[in-house]
Amino acid sequence: MRKTEEFAEAFSDLETRSDEDIAAAILDAQSNGLAAVRKSVPNLTAAARAAATRLRDNPTGRLIYGGAGTSARLGVQDGVELVPTFGWPHARLAYLIAGGPGALTQTAEGAEDDSDQAQRDATAIDVGPADVCVMLSASGVTPYALAACAAAREAGAVTIGIANNAGSPLLDAGEHPILLETGPEPIGGSTRMTAGTAQKITLNLLSTLIMIRLGRVYRGMMVDVIASSDKLRDRAARIVMEAAGVEEDPARQALAASENAVKPAVLIARGLSLADALALLDTHGGDLRLALADAPVNSV
Repeated sequence: MRKTEEFAEAFSDLETRSDEDIAAAILDAQSNGLAAVRKSVPNLTAAARAAATRLRDNPTGRLIYGGAGTSARLGVQDGVELVPTFGWPHARLAYLIAGGPGALTQTAEGAEDDSDQAQRDATAIDVGPADVCVMLSASGVTPYALAACAAAREAGAVTIGIANNAGSPLLDAGEHPILLETGPEPIGGSTRMTAGTAQKITLNLLSTLIMIRLGRVYRGMMVDVIASSDKLRDRAARIVMEAAGVEEDPARQALAASENAVKPAVLIARGLSLADALALLDTHGGDLRLALADAPVNSV
């Protein structure tokens, strides 16, 4: 039996305990998720490097997340949040969800068994060699995830398979396997718990590493943030102030000149025109650190 499906003796009296003890037991179990992710770091970082290289070399390449149930929902959450945080384009995201978009808000458990639909879904979004596909399945045997991963790999995409059981087929299906061996759940088989926690942490690490290697972070700041709210506009101003070493007024003036794009605003605040700032960033593939190092001396 797969470890994630086992009934743990340690939790056999769970419902008889006090509320505080139940909460503590479930919380303590989450440490298994963190430990599992820590063990996976070598494979995780290798996957991130391969993904960043593929996306850097293919300016239209997409990050595609796939799976069923909780795993699919975690993947969608990770992808959606890359847009405001790192300025990752909507057009460079796609999803392969068992049961379709409606399964994000309503259960569609039977859909996870439809491997033919996975193939059709992969064909419909035209998965190809420019793409990176992240496939998730706690069990590692979900037919939809396996078929979607196989279709993506056959199409030439970089494939990353994330599963919570050793020896599961998804780890063989993906070019870059990431095993998160979280073991039995506090409530047997409820992999939205410890397994889900480990998957969420893994996605956080994986996508953030990819974005860092694509030059979308500078000095620990989200320099590609989309300033689409008052909170984010204030954050953008603080980033320009910190990165360019200027006060708030010139930072906001630079942002106004760049239409709230942080990277060119930093260079504008350092004395460049918008055209020169954009050209310099383009020369260095959008990497602000390299652009600042190459900025004319009289701009600082």
